[in-house]
Order: sequence, then structure tokens, then C-alpha cells
Amino acid sequence: MTSEAVVGVLAVQGDVREHLTALTACGAGARPVRRPDELDAVDALVLPGGESTTIDKLTRAFGLRDPLRERVASGMPVYGSCAGMILLADRLTDAAAGQLTLGGIDITVRRNAFGRQVESFEEDLSFAGIDGPGVRAVFIRAPWVDEAGPGVEILASIGAGPAAGRIVAVRQGNLLATSFHPEITGDIRVHRFFVEMVRSAARV
Repeated sequence: MTSEAVVGVLAVQGDVREHLTALTACGAGARPVRRPDELDAVDALVLPGGESTTIDKLTRAFGLRDPLRERVASGMPVYGSCAGMILLADRLTDAAAGQLTLGGIDITVRRNAFGRQVESFEEDLSFAGIDGPGVRAVFIRAPWVDEAGPGVEILASIGAGPAAGRIVAVRQGNLLATSFHPEITGDIRVHRFFVEMVRSAARV
């Protein structure tokens, strides 16, 4: 691995440009990934928000599903935001017909758990491992974690309101997932947290 972490962003659908911008601001070499050979050229990957069933179908159409599963299983650092959390979950409470995940994190995730797009909201979250003021979290048709296995570290939960206590950020080994979209707030601390995970993995 070079001195600069090369982090790809899965670029079949979703908030690709915003993640690329945030990763670049963190000092990572950021590039889109649409083909298996592009996946081979990166040290880590971001699975962006978007529509999880569409991303699932497109990864299969682009011949990326099996290579992605292999890289996740081999220990490549991966960060999934919103739809990316769904893709990294081992189990879904309410999977669409035929929907598959990549898996990797021992969690059960509920899609669109917070409701429809008109029920989107923002909240400042206490995020384990990130100092300073609360992390501004934007929830758009977001999932939450129904259940987390014993090897999963819970990094953030909703603090108040009807969804208080719901888990919205987790980590297991080299895999990180959030229900929310940090890429659209201008706060790059979650991306910096992930880039440090990537650099730490390279030092092992």
C-alpha cells in the first residue's frame, strides 16, 4: 500500500460525488468504482446512500457482487452510509423480494425504519471515537439496526423522541456503517474516522 490510502466509492447509484469530496478533504486518494478492475485498485471502499434494492441489482449487472463479497470477507475496510448500511448487514428485517446484501456486519437492519422521505430529519449525535460537538446526522428514508451481535460496537444511537435508543452507527472490525448521510453536511469527521480505520488496517 502506498503512503496515501486509496479509497473507492461504489459509483453505480447514490451520493458518489459527495463522498469523493469528503474523502479527498481527509487526505485520501478517492476514486469512483464501477468495475471489478477498479475495485482491485483500491485499499478500501465506501458504499453510498441511495436505494438499496437498486444498488443490489446494479452491482450484479456490473459484475461487482461477487468481487465485493470477496473483498469484504478478506478484510478490506468498508464504510456504508444509509443504503450502504443495508448492504453491509448480515440480515434484513424487511427485505424486498429477491433483495440480497453483501453482509459482513452481524446486525439485523430495518429498511426505511424512520418513515418516508417527507419524514426526513436531522439530529446532533454523540459518536463514540469522535470528539467535539455532536455529529450532525441527516436521516433520509433511513434504516436503523434492530439487533446487533456481540462482536458489534455501537457507535451512535438516537438520543430523543419516538426513536430514542435506536442504533444508527456501528462498527465490526474493518467495517463501519451509519444510518445517516454525513457526506451532505460538510462535517467530515465520520469520513476522517473511516480513513483512520483504513490507515490502521494497512499498518497491521
